[in-house]
Amino acid sequence: MSLPIIDLHCDLLSYLARIPDASPFAGDEIACAFPHLKSGNVKVQVCAIYTDVRPISMDLAWKQAEKFNELVSQEKESFSAFDCKILPSDETVSLFASIENAAGLGNEDATWDEIYAQFDRILEKTEKLAYIGLTHHTENRFGGGNYTEGIGLKDDGKKLLDYMSGKKIPVDFSHTSDLLAEGILNHIAQANLDIPIIASHSNYRAIWDHKRNLPDEFAQEIIRRKGIIGVNFLRAFLDTDVPERLFEHILHGFEIGGKEAQGFGADYFYTKDFGDPNRFPFYFPLADDASKYPSLLESLSSKLDSESLENLAYKNVLTFYQNLHS
Repeated sequence: MSLPIIDLHCDLLSYLARIPDASPFAGDEIACAFPHLKSGNVKVQVCAIYTDVRPISMDLAWKQAEKFNELVSQEKESFSAFDCKILPSDETVSLFASIENAAGLGNEDATWDEIYAQFDRILEKTEKLAYIGLTHHTENRFGGGNYTEGIGLKDDGKKLLDYMSGKKIPVDFSHTSDLLAEGILNHIAQANLDIPIIASHSNYRAIWDHKRNLPDEFAQEIIRRKGIIGVNFLRAFLDTDVPERLFEHILHGFEIGGKEAQGFGADYFYTKDFGDPNRFPFYFPLADDASKYPSLLESLSSKLDSESLENLAYKNVLTFYQNLHS
């Protein structure tokens, strides 16, 4: 089944910035390389600017912003910049940058003048941002990541949300602790901020009990606010033994009211230098690179009607960003 695809999360930029001689066309190196994206009919790919919490995080984030700009300005036969209104009509894959972990906007010692300057220059270099996630797995100056206990939204996190308000940049719940997610919702309400909420690459805790996955209360709050949720293809967050659990996560999103919210957020990244052998293989064969979208949709065609399949493939995400940037 060949529907256009919009995917909400990959780590192509981190791969290009960190790995010597990395190429966006190396299909044997990374599952979201251009040949896989083309084979899977991926029309729009969100590329995260990912950093961990280190003194060099801001430098690494800027390098990834530069890589993004190089792809859309120097590889025009293959890549274009997503304009948030329509799918590309040519043979390019449109790219859309995002921030995964606000440590890339401000390391632990950065002044707020430095953070604001970093934010503004990354936004200028990428033209727009699909979303910003305050944390990754661990704690930083902004709040608690999904593997932390008892750490919610910090004062610096509130200040960053204040700066995001009105800029048409959603906040991403995919790597929040539950306390951080609650704190973000409370601060948006108390400060009357104009910030949409999404979960760019998250599954459902009701299907697979993992801290990385969304509890239904947060998933349904995203749905209530007309946000979007991209299902994640990583084996660790699906079910380490049952490949078909991917379909259960997708269907659960529909069952809890997400017919106009559920999408894809595959989370393809460079795995060859990953230190934990227990994570291999990272993906089940049915979803181990971006070429697999047509077969995934075909497998779902007996479970979802044609409108729901279209929504899942691209329409929910496209509609969300069309409304945000109208």
